[in-house]
Amino acid sequence: MTRPYIMVAPNGARRGRADHPALPVTTEQIVATAASCRAAGADALHLHVRDDDGLHSLDAGRYAETLAAISDRVPDLRVQITTEAAGVFDVPAQLQCLSQVRPGWASISVREIAREPELAPRVYGICDEQGTEVQHILYDTEDIALLQDWRARGIVRQDQRAVLFVLGRYAAGQVSFPGNLHPFRDAMPEARNWMVCAFGPQEHACLLEAAKQGGALRVGFENSLTDHCNRPHPDNAASVAALRSLLERQLS
Repeated sequence: MTRPYIMVAPNGARRGRADHPALPVTTEQIVATAASCRAAGADALHLHVRDDDGLHSLDAGRYAETLAAISDRVPDLRVQITTEAAGVFDVPAQLQCLSQVRPGWASISVREIAREPELAPRVYGICDEQGTEVQHILYDTEDIALLQDWRARGIVRQDQRAVLFVLGRYAAGQVSFPGNLHPFRDAMPEARNWMVCAFGPQEHACLLEAAKQGGALRVGFENSLTDHCNRPHPDNAASVAALRSLLERQLS
């Protein structure tokens, strides 16, 4: 079996050092985490940046600084920026982030863009114009239906097909299980470029199931801090390494 593609999501928008002392917040911490995760087997990094108070930010300058620092330290690690609103940013702010940063790769939640649907053509259009690869964040089958509708209407471009299935986002306690993948796959059997992330102690088990079905994997402290026994991972690189080891044992 082909080795699954692994992206690490090391911090997210909401967690901080109080949640785990190794969760990266500053640029220096994020760059160091990028290097250690690449050494542990990560192929890409899902990037969130923070402001001076450690809060979620979509600031173009912060992104430019951090992207440049990661590229300098870990040039072979691909980086995807987030446009996540996190209850803070509106769609114009997300659009501004995309147009100012001009990233090579960005994640975009169709659910969030649907808050101001009249801006959706501009969001996906500017990504198409500037060559930003889009990964659509999908939380449930209603998000899939919305994405399919927008694609049929030409709002989402036909080549903007990459998706991330988020397992268990709205489950009790945000705990995911491998079976949570089935509704996504059933609703979107045509998906070819798909990735999975999952919450809680079954994170790696969920990713193993996705790997068995040919999906790419997103792992890291944005989604889960612990292993299957609820023991905290020492850091993001340890979680990446544990996942890689699990995959090698189960898929060889």
